[in-house]
Amino acid sequence: MAYYLKSENHLDPGPIYVRENGQLHMVNLALDGVRSSLQKSKPFRLFPKGFSVELCMNREDDTAQKEKTDHFIFTYTREGNLRYSAKSLFSLVLGFISDNVDHIDSLIGFPEQIAEKLFSAAEARQKFTQPGAGLRALQKFTEAYGSLVLCSLCLRNRYLVISQKLEEIKSFRELTRLDLSCCKLGDEHELLEHLTNEALSSVTQLHLKDNCLSDAGVRKMTAPVRVMKRGLENLTLLDLSCNPEITDAGIGYLLSFRKLNCLDISGTGLKDIKAVKHKLQTHIGLVHSKVPLKEFDHSNCKTEGWADQIVLQWERVTVESMQPRKNMDLRKTTLNFYQTRALMEASRKCPLADTHMNSSGKLQFYREKASDCHGPSLKHEASLSQETKKSKKRAFEESEPEQNNSPQSSKQKYVCLTVEDWDLLNSY
Repeated sequence: MAYYLKSENHLDPGPIYVRENGQLHMVNLALDGVRSSLQKSKPFRLFPKGFSVELCMNREDDTAQKEKTDHFIFTYTREGNLRYSAKSLFSLVLGFISDNVDHIDSLIGFPEQIAEKLFSAAEARQKFTQPGAGLRALQKFTEAYGSLVLCSLCLRNRYLVISQKLEEIKSFRELTRLDLSCCKLGDEHELLEHLTNEALSSVTQLHLKDNCLSDAGVRKMTAPVRVMKRGLENLTLLDLSCNPEITDAGIGYLLSFRKLNCLDISGTGLKDIKAVKHKLQTHIGLVHSKVPLKEFDHSNCKTEGWADQIVLQWERVTVESMQPRKNMDLRKTTLNFYQTRALMEASRKCPLADTHMNSSGKLQFYREKASDCHGPSLKHEASLSQETKKSKKRAFEESEPEQNNSPQSSKQKYVCLTVEDWDLLNSY
């Protein structure tokens, strides 16, 4: 005890208790020398005694606890010691804004370089996968930067992503390439109607292979172009293969795409193939290709832009959400499992591709003098080019007397609209 009181290198022992006659008494250290020695020996502390550090990484339920400890960067030295350094003010501000990116009023006029970093920070925090907040945040970027967010979107075999993230997909603007192959959309799907919107008038390549489309869907898709000269008027490549409900009448609606350079109608329900070939050659100058065109092998269409990884996050989230939960009963779990399994198997395969290819063959067309659509060499199609020129002259000579004899009938063809066309026009 005397050694402890005289030593100067000891720590503060705290209160001392002594038991006497069955009772516990606290010893009062009233000696000034002892108190002075204890004060001198008290070590210097950089942080308070109750200070502790907690690393918050990948925590899902820390939204209410926004006082995070991510203001520091923790690293290990060669000796194995933990070392920390403060983050820059730019990184702290960027992280705070990305956490609340859905509350931003507008990003119009904001520098693109900083906006890209802000988008990457929000993507790393998976803000765009959150329901509600993710849609609001994505709309702020798409309305300000358009094609920089996404210029090409590939949703091939991703029907589950389309069904659950439809509003997010509709928020993309100024797309140039869109692949919706093997998604089983049908004529009445909301996304097919969205294709005629002014926001997607920049689309130049559209893939709608194996989507259960019919003549009604083609008519609805081409109505704005045929009547108002808007919608998909800039379309240069169109893939409608493996849609057996599209007949010769549906192909007639495609003649309104005057800028079309490549067309694939293989596996459709055409009856008079020769008449369709002649109609495409005489009206929009598309020649039947004997060699499969490389534009329809799907290798050119990829997801490109700032949001290319967001589509992968959406796919991962949709697959995880379809997995059975513990709180769900057995019946709901089995129904959920078999429904999602059927949709995934239906979207993975294009069963109509092989059967209809063997029956009707490849019906791919290209424009000879187009510089952006690389078809087969002109040597293989030299004979066809001469025949098309002759057929054009014959068709032009035959059409002149008909137009002179019946001018009223030609006017009625352009004026006459169906009820569905008027309903679609009234929606704009």
